[in-house]
Amino acid sequence: MSARSRMLGYVLDEVFVNHRAPAGHPERPARAEAVRDALVAAGLRDRGTHIAIRPARDEELARVHSAAYLDELTRSVPGQTGWLDPDTYFSPGTWDATLAAAGSVTELAQRVLTGELSSGLAVVRPPGHHAEADRAMGFCLINNVAVAAAAARAAGAARVAVLDWDVHHGNGTQQIFWDDPSVMYLSVHQFPFYPGTGAPDEIGGPHARGATVNVGLPAGSGDRDYLAAFDHVMVPALRAFKPDVVLVSAGFDAHHADPLAAMRVTRMGFVGMARRMRAVADEVAGGRWVVALEGGYDLAGLGEGATAVLAALGAASKPAYDTVDLADAAAPARAAIAATQRALREAAP
Repeated sequence: MSARSRMLGYVLDEVFVNHRAPAGHPERPARAEAVRDALVAAGLRDRGTHIAIRPARDEELARVHSAAYLDELTRSVPGQTGWLDPDTYFSPGTWDATLAAAGSVTELAQRVLTGELSSGLAVVRPPGHHAEADRAMGFCLINNVAVAAAAARAAGAARVAVLDWDVHHGNGTQQIFWDDPSVMYLSVHQFPFYPGTGAPDEIGGPHARGATVNVGLPAGSGDRDYLAAFDHVMVPALRAFKPDVVLVSAGFDAHHADPLAAMRVTRMGFVGMARRMRAVADEVAGGRWVVALEGGYDLAGLGEGATAVLAALGAASKPAYDTVDLADAAAPARAAIAATQRALREAAP
């Protein structure tokens, strides 16, 4: 085992299975079990160090969520069953899972920042990237990655980047950091699609123009389209921003078999995305990156995506990859990439 792989920390825990879904709901405990089983079969326990879960602290949550919203959750959710919106349920085990998800992603990020770990992988649920400062939506109660990003800033990180490749745009993360120039939010997603945000001209508030980056790819986009978006938008933006740590909202619902979306990404597409994130983290962030599970509703697709990420996280050296020529992407994807490039150029001082 290499020194780098010994420094990979991971979070796996049964608490995330105890967030119990109503019958037929796609965000179900089997998702976490499928990722766990795939990672264990791929040798996770020999390649990294298990990190115990911990609940998010009140002050960590309060950095990104309003006091009124947190009060509402603590009154409504613990030990109860119900709905926060038409998509977002809670069960008696939800509150413990929610606090553990946000706290454990934050713990990994903190340990990566201090150098105790070089990278981290958090298999958590409920997911978080749709949760806004003052409301739950899209299966998400607390924005796990946003809590971790804000904690990293509070711990001394000058700049934090959040890269989101879930098929659904992370409206919550974008909203929370919309006018914060110290946190770059980058998303590649299906567009137009739920939740309706993520247009290319959404580039940040008046104090943070260009710190929000959205590539909305059309339905049917596949591996080369995604990798072209990374090579021609995401990686250059991260190189220019030079974050101290990179957090990845890793949804695997762009997988070609996913029942909730219409993309065509294969395992090799996720391999390519993960390799690029590992390479850019090595180049500009001292190798510091943390991956947190978001969506993905085909169990086999979840396993394929998670093992692709594990391979990049645990590799002894920076993985090689070939840059995708923009001309090799499909015409609709090229148009989407060009729209983002144009919006970012217009935002530049």
